[in-house]
Order: sequence, then structure tokens, then C-alpha cells
Amino acid sequence: MGSRRCVIAVTRIAVPKAKVRLSADHLRGRWIVRTNEGAPNFRLVQAPESAPDDRRRWKTLVPGREQATLEGFALFQRGIAIEERVEADRRVRLYSGGRWQTVAGAPATTVSLDEPRDPRAAHLRFTITSLVRPTETWDHHLASGARTLRKRQPVPHYDATLYRSERFWAPARDGARVPVTLAWRPDRARFDGQSPLLLIGYGAYGSSYDPTFSANRPSLMDRGFIVALAHVRGGAELGEGWYEAGRLMHKWNTFHDFVDVAEALVRQQRAAPDKLFASGGSAGGLLMGVVANVAPQRFAGIAADVPFVDALTTMLDETIPLTVNEWTQWGDPREKAAHDYILSYSPYDNIRAQDYPAMLVTTGLWDSQVQYFEPVKYVAKLRALKTDANPLLLHVNMDAGHGGASGRFEMLAEIAREYAFFIDLAARR
Repeated sequence: MGSRRCVIAVTRIAVPKAKVRLSADHLRGRWIVRTNEGAPNFRLVQAPESAPDDRRRWKTLVPGREQATLEGFALFQRGIAIEERVEADRRVRLYSGGRWQTVAGAPATTVSLDEPRDPRAAHLRFTITSLVRPTETWDHHLASGARTLRKRQPVPHYDATLYRSERFWAPARDGARVPVTLAWRPDRARFDGQSPLLLIGYGAYGSSYDPTFSANRPSLMDRGFIVALAHVRGGAELGEGWYEAGRLMHKWNTFHDFVDVAEALVRQQRAAPDKLFASGGSAGGLLMGVVANVAPQRFAGIAADVPFVDALTTMLDETIPLTVNEWTQWGDPREKAAHDYILSYSPYDNIRAQDYPAMLVTTGLWDSQVQYFEPVKYVAKLRALKTDANPLLLHVNMDAGHGGASGRFEMLAEIAREYAFFIDLAARR
């Protein structure tokens, strides 16, 4: 098909519709379309080249499913590969020879499908990683199924056999099951109720916090820490419904999930009750601010990085470039119901005279997404009202923006500061 006809066909398929998202690709006289029309977690359909916009002639290849999210696809002359998310884990499947087969996927791992550069390729390429597995790039031979390791992320002095990772499901107060990914070093930490644990969360914008490898976290695990990711509502780890259940007038689910995960970790002796720490940045920093207000006794220390802690004031200020767009996530506070709901959790507005855990709050002077004065005024109010003697530290990077310091060593210095904060607190208990 000529390029002009391709553009016309794509335009016909992608007629703008409210809340409808789709992507399409073309091969061998047919269109393959990924769409959420009639399928919140997306489905894959085949459309005829002659009438790609005629929904009556669409043929379903992968139906919409409540328990699985179709996140992407790739076309080959030998078949169709898809990337999907099931039970919070991403995996890759291949349709070839009239049947589906799972190419790669396992609990607590992240598998990503690489976009093929040529549909005539003999191999399907994917990457796989986890909290304890450095990223690997593999080729899967489409005809034989043979696999070839093409690259492994080099990590000097790291021995993957010393570490473990697993998926844990925590019960939420409303009956939901919240996935949690754990990583630890068995010879340094045990599930006996004595080990320090760092719980990390985000839970916003439908952004899934996938378990991927970081060369920095082993330094914590080598010191006896367990590291955990709480996949709370507001992300999309369990599909679009998981995202919708953690935004707008359901935002409290995000905060309750995080606290309930913490309680479950202590109850099942996966964390020492007096050595449980928490960390989150940006919208995850909002989560940290709420948790500090509603469950201060549960955490020994909290790090809030570039935190969105003055939520109501910011959402009321339409002169801030991102505010109006953010109303789709938090609500439009010009409406009373949304105003009151945001006010109910906005961290700055709910600081009160009580004991708070030790806290490290960071920001950047040039942050265009969460202006530096939000965390600064938050810390000032905390210092005025809190009734404890625990450390409350504020660090303002005078050269950084929302993403923190640029440069390899500057970035490592920021991570080292946060880890040192937690290690020092754990050593004192």
C-alpha cells in the first residue's frame, strides 16, 4: 500500500472518540489494530485493507479480558507477538502456526517486547529483568523456538545468585488484593520479623511500577534490608480498572493500599515493626505525605522526593502550566465535591500536632512540575506543628529539576543520601 493510502487508512480507523485509544500496523494486506473500544484492557483485531474503519468487519484476534491487559504488539511474516500484563507481570506471547505460545514471563519479572525493525526478521527480540536480575536481551527464533542471549547488563561485582525476589499479595481493607514485589539477600535478611524493610510506592497516572533491576539497591540488601514495591491502586498493574480505582474520587484507595501493605508485611513478619521505612517521589511523594499524616506510627522513616504535597493550592492555580491537565487525575477543585475530596487528603492541609516519623524531604530549585516552594512550605509547617524530636531534613538541590541531579555521580550522591538516611535510622533501633 502506498504511503498516501496508508495515511488515509490510519486516519479512517483513528477517528477521534472520547476515551478511545488505538494503535495500528499494516502487513500483507491487512490492518492489525489494538484498541480499547469495548475492551477497557484493550483487544487486538484484524481489519480489512479495503475498509479498515468498518467495525462490523473487524475480526477479533485477542479479546478484551478483565484479568489481562494488552500493552503492545508486533507483526512478523511468521506471526504476531503481543506484550500483555497478567497478575501485575508483563509477558510476551507469540501467535504462529495457528496457536499461541508464551515466549517469556514469570512472577515478579518484567518482560518487554522490542519493536521489530523488519517484519521479515527470523527472530523476535525481548528483554527480561527483575529486582535482582540485570536486564537481558534475548532473541527467540520464530521457526524453531531456540533462544539466544544477546546481551546482559554488566554490573561489576554483582552476583545474582546471592539474591531472591518474589511476589506477595497483601489484603486491602476493602477486600482487594494488592501485589507487592519483594527482593532480599537470604544470608543477610529473613522473614522473621527482625529485618528492616524499605517500601516504595507511586500509584498515579496509570503508571505501573514494574520490578526492574537497579544496580543501587543491592547496597541496601547487602546491609540486611528487604526492598519492596507496593503496586497500589492508581497504577495499572492489574489493568485499567486498577488505575481508575485510584484516581479522582477514589484516590483514597491509593493511600489505604499502601498502609494496608505495610500492616501485612509486619503481620507476616516480612518486616520488623520498628524498622519499616517508606519512599516515594512526585505523586509518590504525595503518597508519602498522606501516609505520614494518617499512619505516622507505622513507619520509622519516610523519604519524600520532589513531593506533590500542596495538592489543593496547586490544583486551584490555573496559571501553573500543568494544573488544568492534572484535573483529569485529581479532580477540578472549582467543583465543591472535588475540592472537598482533595482537601481531605492534601498533605499540607492535613498536618496536625502529632508525632511524625523521621523524614527526609528533597526538591529542586528548577522543578517545573512540583515547584520547590511546595515541599519547602510543607517542611516549615511540619516543623511548627509536629510534637516529636525525630529528624526532619530538607534538601534543596539548587541546580536540579523534577528528575533530580543530572550526571552519573551527582545522581548517585542523591541516592546515597537517601540510603544513608535509612541505614542510619535502622542502626539506631
